[in-house]
Amino acid sequence: MSESMKAGNQVRLFLLTVLIGAFAGAVVWCFLKAVSLGTTLIWEIIPSGTGTRFILPALCAAGGLITGVIHHFAGNYPDELDVVLYKVKQEKHYDYHHLAAMLACAFLPLVFGSSVGPEAGLAGIIAALCYWVGDNVTFARNYSALYSAVGEAVTLGQLFHSPLFGIFAVEESPDEEALGNEPMPRIWKLVLYALSTAASFGAVALLNFLFGKAMGGFPSFSEVSVSAKDYLLLVLYFAIGFLMYLVYEGSEHVLEKVSRIIPGIVRETLCGMLIGITGLFVPFVLFSGEEQMAELMERFREFTPLFLIGVALLKLVLTSFCLKFGMKGGHFFPLIFACACMGYALSMLFFEDPASHAAFTAAIVTAAALGAQLKKPVAVSFLLLLCFPVRLLFWIFLSAALGGALAKRIQVRKSLKASEYCCNKQL
Repeated sequence: MSESMKAGNQVRLFLLTVLIGAFAGAVVWCFLKAVSLGTTLIWEIIPSGTGTRFILPALCAAGGLITGVIHHFAGNYPDELDVVLYKVKQEKHYDYHHLAAMLACAFLPLVFGSSVGPEAGLAGIIAALCYWVGDNVTFARNYSALYSAVGEAVTLGQLFHSPLFGIFAVEESPDEEALGNEPMPRIWKLVLYALSTAASFGAVALLNFLFGKAMGGFPSFSEVSVSAKDYLLLVLYFAIGFLMYLVYEGSEHVLEKVSRIIPGIVRETLCGMLIGITGLFVPFVLFSGEEQMAELMERFREFTPLFLIGVALLKLVLTSFCLKFGMKGGHFFPLIFACACMGYALSMLFFEDPASHAAFTAAIVTAAALGAQLKKPVAVSFLLLLCFPVRLLFWIFLSAALGGALAKRIQVRKSLKASEYCCNKQL
């Protein structure tokens, strides 16, 4: 291949990457705008028009029923984020033949109040669109996996208002096998990430200017004070954060077993009905937690520490329930909100001025829980800069790294015990 042809291919590669970034940003914006309008319809307009909020269980059950029917005929969408990233990085393919079903199954749980975030559904949609481009655009065929990875990074960076989180969520701790199959050096991939991210944020900024914001974003802690007492309690904060991870993982394990004995469609309908009933009595634990986080920061003094601890634990269990019973989505936003509730509760228990200490407390609790769950400390650290001050970055990274290391050690021990059990059973 001549030098001019190589140069031409590189230019096309860079241009298509920029277009993918802008397109991914526009898709994220349109999706979130539609979710906002749909949520207003289901939770405000219809109950107001009928004169009663007791219609919510029936509405949400109908949403679960529709989701269950789609699952039955098209597939159990959306995939969890880890599954999407694995298919993109390892299998180098993501099926796009049921794109309409993927879109519906990502949209319906969010509109009907499921305790999940949008990242899993949107990541699958963007991956599918990128592989469709790779299979149908001749030039892009050799780079479909690369375009999909770029699309995933842009999507996560846009959703969490943290471009670096998007990049590290996709690239941190890659497999050796994956590294060997990379189509280009890592430095050039970073350049592509930067270009596509800039295009994405530019597209979203333009849409926000023309039509208004689609999503406000997670509120951040502005007031932070770290005292000697905070440092003395640091181990306790970490332990409670790791315990929240164990509660989340344990509830997922139990609810997955329970969900297997309930037929499909019935499972999603029951989940929708429970969401509607919860909306009547404890609406604070519904949805992804973004708007509820802002409410928590403003009103936390109105709640008792015991109430906030209860909300934190209920949020963890409800998120697991929604994920395992079919009203699926992402878990980052709900986990952050649950850990923030726990952080406020702890700061109220230990300090006379909880507002100034809540940021440090919540940061350690959240970093420990998410670090253990995601096992990517750098990605978690950049994700949590979404709502915590940058001066806490060292403690956030330390907690995330320790949480991830401890979780990996527990998983290894479980795997060894399972292997020993299988061997003894065979003997």
